[in-house]
Amino acid sequence: MEYNCKEFKVGKCEGEKLVDGETLPLVLTPPEPSKNGIESLLVALKNNKQWFEEMLVKNSAVLFRGFDVKNAVDFNDIVETCDWEDIRYVGPAPRTHIHKRIWTANEGPLSEFIYYHHEMVLIKEFPKAVILFCEVPPPEGGETPFVPSFKVTERMMEEFPEFVEEVEAKGLKYTFTALSNDNTTSMRGRGWQDAFATQDQEEAERRARALGMDVEWLENGGVKTILGPRALTKVFEGRKGRRMWFNTMVGMHGKELSSAMMADGTEIPENIVKRCEEIIEDESIQFKWEKGDVLFLDNYATLHGRRPSLAPRRVLVATCK
Repeated sequence: MEYNCKEFKVGKCEGEKLVDGETLPLVLTPPEPSKNGIESLLVALKNNKQWFEEMLVKNSAVLFRGFDVKNAVDFNDIVETCDWEDIRYVGPAPRTHIHKRIWTANEGPLSEFIYYHHEMVLIKEFPKAVILFCEVPPPEGGETPFVPSFKVTERMMEEFPEFVEEVEAKGLKYTFTALSNDNTTSMRGRGWQDAFATQDQEEAERRARALGMDVEWLENGGVKTILGPRALTKVFEGRKGRRMWFNTMVGMHGKELSSAMMADGTEIPENIVKRCEEIIEDESIQFKWEKGDVLFLDNYATLHGRRPSLAPRRVLVATCK
């Protein structure tokens, strides 16, 4: 499949990598300066939907750059032009609804690093695509690094094959504690009332179990959610049979509000968690946000995170089935 779409020109960005013969991210720019408006982008997307979807699966990440995307309204028009079904975010990150299908990305303190993850990886239904729009680029830091997930599996299989196969057989179990009230000083600051969109404990329990979680109410008013068993890796159709590192073992292991272990209760060795963290970082792809950038991530194939940043930084997000 070649980059033979006349309505886009292939560009470059600092930090791109060649992975298994594909450039990540694939940068698409206006074919000529006069076609950099939002309408030109919308028409090009509408006329080339199948081609674009194939490019996203092929390259795992596509960055539109150089188009005059100004605000949440423009961004929502792009999302709706793709004609993918919306999926509501479920998770601990504090977010604010902006316009139609558009939300703020994690509003936790910019000083914190948001660890690499597949969006909603622990929920029964997770997005196919995560779409990000840079409305205000940060003066320093604030990158959204991403990782081709299959590379992590490959390297973990090379170094820890017995561990990988043991966890594949047993599965993973996670716990996470949701606070009783929102805490805007944390990147995981949503209280359970906001996370489950209800003030009623029984309704919260019902919604949690519908998402595949067990719950345990705490004396301080918070709730501990238990999830598992969950897979270590997954294989998705159309992605060359690659085993994606589809878990959040590193991100939740040994943290103040979360834990990760094998589903039978066996602890995960600290040295393996540390080495996996090093591999994920080594395989990460970094690029500097520019105003108007729109990044499409194949959520089946990429982990993503957020680097610490100086203010201001405003990145908006949409999630799609």
